[in-house]
Amino acid sequence: MIPEDPWCLPETAVIGGREWEVNTDFRCALDAIAVMGDRGIDDGERSQAVLSLLFPDYEDMRLSDVQEALDWAFWFVGGGRAQDGRKRPKIMDWEQDFPIIVAPVNRVLGFESRGEEELHWWTFLAAYNEIGDCLYAQVVSIRKKLAAGKKLDKPDKAFYEANREIVDLRKQPTSDEEELFDIWTRR
Repeated sequence: MIPEDPWCLPETAVIGGREWEVNTDFRCALDAIAVMGDRGIDDGERSQAVLSLLFPDYEDMRLSDVQEALDWAFWFVGGGRAQDGRKRPKIMDWEQDFPIIVAPVNRVLGFESRGEEELHWWTFLAAYNEIGDCLYAQVVSIRKKLAAGKKLDKPDKAFYEANREIVDLRKQPTSDEEELFDIWTRR
């Protein structure tokens, strides 16, 4: 069951009529996103890995509750937004871009997020959604232009040529990653 209260930061999930503790730290969510994109494991292993990351007592979950738990996990990692199913080009990758995401997130938060013992995923995600003009924003802007087939202006072209290693995405997204990105970019 997905809570309706937009004012709360969910710490637990009600699944199969039982309340479950949730690992809400941003690191767990980012690990879950990485697992979702791991093409080296099958869907069953991927589902089990995601649920074990987010639910400390996952082993006690009934098999009949797994789909509800997965739905909740997608909702949670998506910041409480439902998926709309639309396909968009991939213009970011949490693993690849984290080194250029964390500084502007820290600037929004006013503290070093990695130094916190625990930081709720939704707090991290809210800060991410508020990052402004920075290296990451420039990289994403160029990726959007390239994905849309637009010609880069002189400064963007010069930046792209000098920084291809951070602009070019290294791997193809899975449909799960694309759906999550769609959720995160709807502001």
